[in-house]
Amino acid sequence: MTGPPSSDAAAIGQSLQQPEVFAHLYDRYAADIHRYVTRRLGSEAADDVTSETFLVAFRTRKRFDASAASARPWLYGIAAKLIGRQRRSEVRMLKAYGRTGCDPVAESWAEHVDSRVVAQGMQQELSGALAELSAGDRHVLLLVAWADFSYQEVADALEIPVGTVRSRLNRARRKIRTALGADPALAIDAMEVA
Repeated sequence: MTGPPSSDAAAIGQSLQQPEVFAHLYDRYAADIHRYVTRRLGSEAADDVTSETFLVAFRTRKRFDASAASARPWLYGIAAKLIGRQRRSEVRMLKAYGRTGCDPVAESWAEHVDSRVVAQGMQQELSGALAELSAGDRHVLLLVAWADFSYQEVADALEIPVGTVRSRLNRARRKIRTALGADPALAIDAMEVA
C-alpha cells in the first residue's frame, strides 16, 4: 500500500485487489456508525451491528457505486437494514429511554446542563413517540437527526427516492410534534432551526 486512498470510492476499488485497504473505511466511519447504532439499539447490540455492517460492506464492495462521493450513505444504509432486523430491540430501547430519561450516548451532564434540563423534561415523551413511529419513518428521522444526513444521503442510504424521504420525514416530525403536545401546524421545527 502506497498511502491512504484519495476517496472512499478509491479505497473500495483498491480493496478489490488489496483487501487491507478497506480498513481505511472502517477507521473513518466505524465510530460514527457505532454511536448511531448505540442510540438506536443500545450498547449491547452496537458492537455486533457495527461489525456486521462492515462485514456486509466488505463482502458486497463490488456492488458499491464508484461514482458516489462518499461511502457514508452506503454504510449507514447497511446499518439501517441490520437495525431493521432488530426492530423489537430498538422499540424496547426507546421505551427504556422514555422510562429513565437517559440517552446512553448523550454528552456528559457537565457539558450541557441547561439544554439537558430542558431536554430531559421531554425525553420520556420523545422516546415513546419514536417507538410509535413506523420503522421507515424512524429510519429517516434518526438518520437526519442523529447522523446529520442530508435528504439525498438518506435516500442513498435507504435506497428510496428523495420525495419519499421528504414525506416520511414530514410525517415523522408531525407525529413527534403531536406526541409532544405541540400544534403540528404551528410548531417550530427545532431540527431545521438548529
